Amino acid sequence: MATHNPVELVPYDPQWPEAFQRIRGRLLALLPQALSIDHIGSTSIPGMMAKPLFDIDIVIPGLGHIEDATRVLLAEGYEPRGNRYDDDVWAFLSKGSVPAERVYLCPTGNGTHRNRLAFRDYLIAHPQAAADYAALKRRLAAEFKMDGDRYTAHKREFVDAIVARALTGDG
Repeated sequence: MATHNPVELVPYDPQWPEAFQRIRGRLLALLPQALSIDHIGSTSIPGMMAKPLFDIDIVIPGLGHIEDATRVLLAEGYEPRGNRYDDDVWAFLSKGSVPAERVYLCPTGNGTHRNRLAFRDYLIAHPQAAADYAALKRRLAAEFKMDGDRYTAHKREFVDAIVARALTGDG
């Protein structure tokens, strides 16, 4: 189903790392049980064009912490976006912030979180792979301008290939 929201890509903003640190500090104050708060997604990759949205994984000690963390995020105005990826990942969106924040609660040892870090770190370490990803994003944003779901789905093969390389140390 089309999202009917334009897929908007913006140039990398050198202020993003500093903005993430502010967001991270606020989230850590709200969720002191967090084991880590990691900037993931395209805004975490220096030089990468991205949707103006910070993707953030919040790693918590275990599934028993989901309910309390959810309560805190809801009280702070985050909208629940459900359980994602069939991997014990709960998503929330903060529409009122600039940039917007999509945060994910992940229990420690979560495979989706591991893969996201592997993808991010691989692209940071491999500029050609990052350039290939940027070119793919530009093409898909033009092709699926009003369909964010298909834009994301068509990146899957590339992302999976990079994650596989990163996890096997290939490259």
